[in-house]
Formats: sequence, C-alpha cells, structure tokens
Amino acid sequence: MSATAQSTPHTCDGCLDRREVLVRAGLVTMGVAAAGVLAACGGSDAPSGGGAAASGGALAQVSDIPVGGALSAKDADGKPIILLQPEAGTVVALSAVCTHQSCTVAPDGDELVCPCHGSVYDLTGANVSGPAPSPLPEVDVHVSNGAVLAGKA
Repeated sequence: MSATAQSTPHTCDGCLDRREVLVRAGLVTMGVAAAGVLAACGGSDAPSGGGAAASGGALAQVSDIPVGGALSAKDADGKPIILLQPEAGTVVALSAVCTHQSCTVAPDGDELVCPCHGSVYDLTGANVSGPAPSPLPEVDVHVSNGAVLAGKA
C-alpha cells in the first residue's frame, strides 16, 4: 500500500518569481557595466607618456622635443597637441586633431600621420596627402626656463 502525500501549493509573501529575479539580475548587470564604462572614460590626472602636462603646468620640456622633430602632448585642457622644435630653442604647437574626422594625429619621423584614414601632414601642419581638407591649426605656446607653457608669453 502506498501513501500519497498531498502537496500543498507553496505560498510565499515577498518571494520573487523567476521573471522578477531575471529582471533584477539584468538591472544589476547593466549597473556594473555602466560603472565600468564610466571608469574607463573618466580620464586620469596623471600625465600620459610622450609629454602630457607635466608638473608646474608645463606641457613639456624643450629638451624632450627633438630638434627638427615632434612630440605628442596635451594642452592645458587635455586636448592632444603636437609640439615641434624646427630649430633649437624654437617651439611651435599644432592641434593634433585631424581636420578630416577628428582622429588624433601622431608624429612619424618627419611627418604627422592620422591613423584613421591616412591623412599625412608635414612638420608645419600642411597637408601632404590623404582626405584631410585643411592644415592643422596652430596652438599658442611659449617657452619659459626650458619649459613649454600654454598660451602666449
């Protein structure tokens, strides 16, 4: 003889059903992902390599910029620039934002090259090749005690 146990429906006030558990898990996952994206996009106050704003507000030291060459840096607002030293002691700055589609241009030997669509500029900022419609604009900088500073002297 077998005894059959009668099942009573489970009732639980405050319990979550499967759908509610999945919805809440999804919300938590989205929150964690959003926090990760914000952290990644948040930027840092630490200078990045290659001449970002150094201590004392200097964008770079003149000695860090090769004579006849260029150095990537960031201006006082954190925007990418290229520092050039066409002759010893003379520093010129150009925006490193490509005039084609705003990618960041980088020094490559005696040229400034956009990695996105192949625009090439010479060390004066003039277009050499590629789709860029105009030259790189100059940025005001000056030299004081061997340091390159933003703005006019």
